Amino acid sequence: MKLLPKTLVGQLLALLSLALVASLAVSLFLFVDERAAAVREADRLGLLDQIAGVGRMLDLVPANERARLAEAAGSPHIRFWTTAASTLPAPADSDGRVLLAHQFEHMFPEPLREPPRLAFVGLDRPPRPPPPPPAGRDGEDHPERHREPQFDVIASLPFHDSGWLNAETRIHAEPIALPLPALLTAAFMGLASFAIVVIVARRVTRPLQSLADSADAFGRGAPAPQLSEAGPDEARRLIAAFNRMQERLSRFVADRTRMLAAIGHDLRTPITSLKLRAELLDDDEAKAKMLTTLDEMEHMTEATLAFAREDATSEASRTIDLAAAIASQVDDLAELGKPVSFSEAPRLAYSCRPTALKRAIGNLIENAVQYGERARVSLSDSATGPVIAVDDDGPGIPAEKLEEVFKPFVRLETSRSRATGGAGLGLAIARSIVLSHGGELKLTNRSEGGLRAEIRLPA
Repeated sequence: MKLLPKTLVGQLLALLSLALVASLAVSLFLFVDERAAAVREADRLGLLDQIAGVGRMLDLVPANERARLAEAAGSPHIRFWTTAASTLPAPADSDGRVLLAHQFEHMFPEPLREPPRLAFVGLDRPPRPPPPPPAGRDGEDHPERHREPQFDVIASLPFHDSGWLNAETRIHAEPIALPLPALLTAAFMGLASFAIVVIVARRVTRPLQSLADSADAFGRGAPAPQLSEAGPDEARRLIAAFNRMQERLSRFVADRTRMLAAIGHDLRTPITSLKLRAELLDDDEAKAKMLTTLDEMEHMTEATLAFAREDATSEASRTIDLAAAIASQVDDLAELGKPVSFSEAPRLAYSCRPTALKRAIGNLIENAVQYGERARVSLSDSATGPVIAVDDDGPGIPAEKLEEVFKPFVRLETSRSRATGGAGLGLAIARSIVLSHGGELKLTNRSEGGLRAEIRLPA
């Protein structure tokens, strides 16, 4: 199966080719074998007619001339000689050869004194080998004397007066040329079958290709219009199911985003009210603690609203120079005194939502600076797409926590102080943005120390 092409059209054509080649090979073998048998049978009947003709001719000449004329009547495919007795035994009445001997006897105008005798090599064996060919005129042995005799038919015909005419035929089936008309017909059938398969497969794969492109665009967060339901019934049902799924997911995400934004917005009013009430307290220590807690709640609410706004953003995709965009962002942070550096990278054109992607990279850089002392950003282009890496020199993250930190409001630093960390939404927002581009965000601890945050975007 590994040798089969990857596409549906290629697999159908490959399997059809194997089936056609196998069926044509079997058909051609049977056709050639039957044709060879038919040609051989025709040759045999022709030689039987020749034996009967020579027998009728020699029956009319004097007995002393028959041996010389019999030798002269021979050819490369048949040899004649005369004997006083038949070289073949009389067949039994039950032998099927008697019927063929009677048919052979009907070739003579007058009844023979005995039925002719026949033997077929491979079916009957003569009781003794026939006499060897006569010697050549120069007294040397005839060249065929040293050949292995290969006889197809051995026959003995009685003369009307006395003696027998013996004949042995040597039929070597000539190689039969391939039937060109049959091959041309098979080739035409194969081409017609291939054309039909290509048309049918294209009709099936075209809507599937559109479905794959739409699913990929939907996974990147790009607007994916409803697909037209075309093609066979199976493809139509699949496209209809995908359209319904896409509509439901879009509605679910929109409802969830609106709910999250509404909750964050509605919390502002009670938080503000509680701040006013806290200001009226006489206990300064209790007032300070309450105001600190309310500030943290307000910060978390603002972060929640930012997260919801990011999900609701419908920024259009456009092609940018990814290397230039990252370099510009790093330069801006470096001017603010952040320990950030960027390894120079060649120009890399990429279609994305620039503002959202820059925010994801910015969140990773801020985390690296906050928890890992510095951030070193690099960009490379792999076979699967761009790779953006942010390395720091911090203590890293325990292996069992590498996935947990992507959850909203999860912080490894548990003091909840704004001076030591944010609300715990930075990595969640960054991963959401990367996933909406069809990419992947992964955290790994470097062997030399520190943490690496790696964004892998699709090509």
